[in-house]
Amino acid sequence: MRNYKIGPKLGSGGFGLVCEGTRNEDELKVAVKISVKAPNMPNISVPGHPNRLPLEIGLTLMANKGPSAPQIIQLLDWEEETDHYIMVMERPSPCMDLLSFMELHGGILDERTARYVMRQVICAAKACFEKGVFHRDIKPENLLVNPDTMEVKLIDFGCGALMKKSAFKDFCGTEQYFPPEYKFKGTYHAKPMTVWSLGIVLFEMVCGDFPTAGDLYLIAANIWTRPGLSQECCDLICDCLQPKPKKRLALKKIHLHDWFEVC
Repeated sequence: MRNYKIGPKLGSGGFGLVCEGTRNEDELKVAVKISVKAPNMPNISVPGHPNRLPLEIGLTLMANKGPSAPQIIQLLDWEEETDHYIMVMERPSPCMDLLSFMELHGGILDERTARYVMRQVICAAKACFEKGVFHRDIKPENLLVNPDTMEVKLIDFGCGALMKKSAFKDFCGTEQYFPPEYKFKGTYHAKPMTVWSLGIVLFEMVCGDFPTAGDLYLIAANIWTRPGLSQECCDLICDCLQPKPKKRLALKKIHLHDWFEVC
């Protein structure tokens, strides 16, 4: 940490805290995350690293590997200690999380803005899967937005997992974004779960809240609409929030939906 100047706190939670930072050699603005190691915190093997790494560090390194994905936060440096680890990440300036950005705009985004954000979030999710990473906690609080450029970056891989084709049984993430199959069967698959969470994020952006039981009933029947929203937007929400995973729009096809063709 002697290579960085630590500034004011940006946020905190059960994991620890995030502070502003500046790299001494070139005055680069960074974010410094200090996380306490949980008693049973998993470690994973990452190609190119001889020792197993804390899950969050390993997954972030994997998500950064290979072709650049500008929609994913870049890990610049890290350090592991006995009871905690430190991650130094890029810090876009200016930036705020998507939830704060929505609140700045009255809690609801117009479709044009939501579409621009959604394209980037989909790209981030797809890039993670291509690199073997299942983020598992895509939500407005984990999406940074630069209000000047509208660039979006996915952050916080602490709830993630290594990608696998078989079902997941463990719960890790945020309850409001977990799909119905987990509640009813206790299992879920990575890509359909991600499509569900993307649908919830889109619903939040254009409606300002989570869908109610009544909304979900109409969505399941593909007859949900909302005054002021285009039919294409309502259709995409219905396609992402189908209760049966096999009926949801495939992640690889979301960007081809008619809603993204609207000017």
